[in-house]
Amino acid sequence: MPPELADTPEEWPVAESRVVYDGGWVVRMHEDQVRRPGHPDEEPFTRLVVEHPGAAIVLPVDDQDRVLCLWQYRHAIGRRLVQLPAGLLDVPGEDPLEAARRELLEEAGLEAAEWTHLTSTYSSPGFTSELSHYYLARGITTADRGDFEPAHEEAEMEAAWVPFAELHEAVLRGRLSDAHLAVAVLSAGSRLAPVPRRSGADHRRSST
Repeated sequence: MPPELADTPEEWPVAESRVVYDGGWVVRMHEDQVRRPGHPDEEPFTRLVVEHPGAAIVLPVDDQDRVLCLWQYRHAIGRRLVQLPAGLLDVPGEDPLEAARRELLEEAGLEAAEWTHLTSTYSSPGFTSELSHYYLARGITTADRGDFEPAHEEAEMEAAWVPFAELHEAVLRGRLSDAHLAVAVLSAGSRLAPVPRRSGADHRRSST
């Protein structure tokens, strides 16, 4: 019989742990010497762990079943990606939904009346604790960003409303490679009513 089809808590013995990076911004890294449970005589093996506060990702869908997408440069991979409003849970004790509301307002100048939690996933559990929370936002209205001023990469972002059907197809065809976008779109696929497929020229780029 296979194990239960569910993720379960488990901690292996750590013989030693030391912090190897703490730059005071968002993440830090520690190096652990890990042993298999029940094998105290084996030599421990090394694992690097990036501690990450987690993130909230928003799939904003308007009354025409269009998604607000962002075109943003990402330096680590040297690419401009199509992404969704998202941000770190960098406020201690902040609920992921509140972080999602904040990011939708700051990055897109939008608010939503209806929020649905789609799923939560670990981005790359082989080396980081990052847990991302995905939300479907509907009942979209424009809102005042207040004194928020975008900086760095965010200052160069472009925004556009894209029909959900086109976005879904682009993910399936591999034209879009952002994991957060793919998880949100595929998770929401069964919740959104099918819409007629439109040509790529149908959506118009606009600032938010």
